[in-house]
Amino acid sequence: MKLMWFHLMPYTELPDDFREKHPSVWVDIHSSLFDPKRAHRMYNDFMDELEYAAECGFDAICVNEHHSNGYGLMPSPNLIAAALARRTRETPICVMGNSLALYNPPTRVAEEFAMIDVISGGRLIAGFPVGTPMDTCYAYGQNPSMLRERYLEAHDLVIRAWTETETFAFNGRFNQQRYVNIWPRPVQKPHPPVWIPGGGSVETWRWCAEMDYVYCYLSYYGYKAGKAIMDGFWAEMDRLGKDRNPYRAGFLQFVGVAETRAQAMELYREPAEYFYGRCLHVDGRWATPPGYMTEATQRAGLSSQVARAAGADSTLGKGTQERFAGTAKDMQGIVERGYVVVGSPDEVAEQLREVAKSLNVGHFMLLLQFGNMGKELTRYNTRLFAEKVMPQLRDLFSDWEDRWWPKPMGRAERALPADFVAAPQALAAE
Repeated sequence: MKLMWFHLMPYTELPDDFREKHPSVWVDIHSSLFDPKRAHRMYNDFMDELEYAAECGFDAICVNEHHSNGYGLMPSPNLIAAALARRTRETPICVMGNSLALYNPPTRVAEEFAMIDVISGGRLIAGFPVGTPMDTCYAYGQNPSMLRERYLEAHDLVIRAWTETETFAFNGRFNQQRYVNIWPRPVQKPHPPVWIPGGGSVETWRWCAEMDYVYCYLSYYGYKAGKAIMDGFWAEMDRLGKDRNPYRAGFLQFVGVAETRAQAMELYREPAEYFYGRCLHVDGRWATPPGYMTEATQRAGLSSQVARAAGADSTLGKGTQERFAGTAKDMQGIVERGYVVVGSPDEVAEQLREVAKSLNVGHFMLLLQFGNMGKELTRYNTRLFAEKVMPQLRDLFSDWEDRWWPKPMGRAERALPADFVAAPQALAAE
């Protein structure tokens, strides 16, 4: 089983009265709440945490893309991934991912991902999300009814740019380029493994099966809510005649580990309640723009988790408290509903083994930093998980081959970055 350390990079200093005084954490969150000097510290702490996870032996470190929000401070995950490619040596880097429909031209994604793959020596996992409605339709102004078509065309262009050896012309509905010939080219052949984050779209499941890509359900609401989605995914794989290789799928889970369950409940209460109370404070206006959810998904009765966060059956005109009534925000409810798995190392390992087997997922993306969790608690959670939980999960799915994992250059072929040493003049200035 692959255990991957995932970072959302949330803004950690939203005010206590954020939900009462501000309509949403996304799209129209007020700029006065952002302090660049405080965010300087946050970014550097977040990157230290990702590097620490790599040192602790996690199978991969993961970043993702969001815009105009206090929930995740990575409008360009490629910038973070490029730094990680230089600062880590063995650990795969999963960029989950680049929202393809937002790039004009999409060859920019092909180029930047190729750069990361080359700098890292072939350690990139390339994620291609369609993107949330807040990011794509509101922050970036895309037409929701054309978003998936734009996304699929961009995907085809990126894959061709990676794999075709001769310069070619691309004449699509949304993209026209007379000369496509990217430099650099990725190390991994024919291209880095492609993973598709999704929220439960039937079309995404079918497309992943057709393209032989990994489907990742990045759930805010834990394994209990995710069971219906993953059961639907595997039923569709059965219908399409695909095997049940657990490495076809990935799943995101919040986790808090301590010496005892009581200690874990106390340690992780504040960051968990911060995340579910403030980071998921999404106004219903942004949840489901007309045309964003496909007809097949609506017929299947699968609501987006964004809509669930906003309480969006019909949210316009509802007050904040009413709109969010469906989402647990107190620690007891958060844990009871499975949003966050907490406990001693043995208790967490037992729960995660059952989750992995129940959902049949071979890739766990673990949020061991969430909400306003500080650096020291994040390191504690990360280290305890690596030392005492991870060994109890390693044997899962050992009889299956993970065909969707990076294939880096040999260690002897790869450059070894020199350790950072401050210049004498910089030391003197201090």
